[in-house]
Amino acid sequence: MLPPYRPEPYVEFTQEGPRSKMLDAIGYVSKQLGRTYPLRIGGKEITTDQKITSICPAARDQVVGSVCKASADQAGEAVATAYETFKMWSHFDPEGRARILVRAAAIMRRRVYELSAWMCFEVSKSWIEAYADVCETIDFLDFYGREMMRLAGGHPTTPFEGEENEVRYIPLGVVVVIPPWNFPLAICAGMTTAAIVAGNTVVLKPASASPVIAAKFAEIMMEAGLPDGVLNFLPGSGAEVGDVLVNHPKTRLIAFTGSKDVGLEVFKKAAIVHPGQIWLKRTILEMGGKDCIVVDQTANLDDAAKGIVAAAFGFQGQKCSACSRLIAHTSIYEELLEKVAEGAKTLSIGHTASAENVFMGAVVDESAYGKINEYIDIGKKEGRTVLADTPVPDNGFFIPPTIIADVDRNARIAQEEIFGPVLAVIRGRNFTEMLEIANDTEYGLTGALYSNNRSRLELARHDFHVGNLYLNRKCTGALVDVQPFGGFNMSGTDSKAGGRDYLQLFMQAKTICEQF
Repeated sequence: MLPPYRPEPYVEFTQEGPRSKMLDAIGYVSKQLGRTYPLRIGGKEITTDQKITSICPAARDQVVGSVCKASADQAGEAVATAYETFKMWSHFDPEGRARILVRAAAIMRRRVYELSAWMCFEVSKSWIEAYADVCETIDFLDFYGREMMRLAGGHPTTPFEGEENEVRYIPLGVVVVIPPWNFPLAICAGMTTAAIVAGNTVVLKPASASPVIAAKFAEIMMEAGLPDGVLNFLPGSGAEVGDVLVNHPKTRLIAFTGSKDVGLEVFKKAAIVHPGQIWLKRTILEMGGKDCIVVDQTANLDDAAKGIVAAAFGFQGQKCSACSRLIAHTSIYEELLEKVAEGAKTLSIGHTASAENVFMGAVVDESAYGKINEYIDIGKKEGRTVLADTPVPDNGFFIPPTIIADVDRNARIAQEEIFGPVLAVIRGRNFTEMLEIANDTEYGLTGALYSNNRSRLELARHDFHVGNLYLNRKCTGALVDVQPFGGFNMSGTDSKAGGRDYLQLFMQAKTICEQF
């Protein structure tokens, strides 16, 4: 019997042991930069002429690695291989599937510092953000493995005389997984292993901004004993490879995490029934957010300010859960704003793989850099600039923490997802208005309320319309099976990653009745 699941603990990098191990890991990974990683279809490793090159965001002359780029024909081959492999894998003992995940989690636990270091280079995560990403990955694998053991076999039904009745959960088929770059290990592995442990086969198309850490994940799954063809690693462009995977008649489900616009395109394309397709495709879509923290006049302002700074500027604001709006009661508005600005001014910025324990790295690439700076220019016209233009290193895509106050609730920077270190601050006259402003967005992912008023906390439980609500803490940092994660409205299809019903989204129920 496996020990009970528990979230993987974090370390303190101020302590000599973790600090020394992280520095050793960064040195080890730095010697592996620039390598090329092949496609993997079935048992074949395939090298192609075209490559996707991963550049370190914090040092634009540093190549993290290159992955081979798949063609449309290879995308079709990957789906066909996964479809054939499904015939075997769907009959593989569910507990055996689960043990592969548990073994992969153990491998990652032994390599936690190395995997963290890769993310410092590839997506410029801070040490603790990278370490937390690996911990969440381990949590997904450990938790989903145990959940599959729980869900395996028949499920009770109401007895009926003269018959035996049962309900079983069975896998769907070929799952296409399209993960984001911002949690390049955790979300990539979470969606992929949920599909795999449920008995499906997977074609994984990693994000082009973070393909190397995805290749490392695929290698670990092979090391853990996953049979050939269950996980097919297929980097490529969305237009060429992504469309083939989504439109293919043998694709049964698409699991996607990313922007709203791309998610809606996946949703639209998945609804089309192609020749030879005998099912309606499922989608699991986790999209954007325009998350906020609400602070009323009864709150502890020091605690609130610390939570706001961490949620708005951790990992450069590049989380769908990040705090991009602060809604503060007018009576404490200026005092809280000052505390948040002072906290943001103290944040260190730099190359997280070359300096110790830096809080903020670079944004992921040139496209993100340009888009975020455009929004900052817009914000400066829509409100009062409280903090901006702090000096940053010049060899990467660095953007300092930016705070724009006195923003109208309908302003662009209050409504549109920026995905960067930009905080819009909005004044509220009373709690009813603040809650209305919080809900006045097309998204509904995360939100937080700082208050010491019990009636307001209870009202927020009912009427603050987000998938993940936090009371008197920041709106980022969900833990697997502690705060299952997923949002409402244009934030996605309401799935709860890391929750007890998540695996059932990758399966279908079969009722079996035998009469005697």
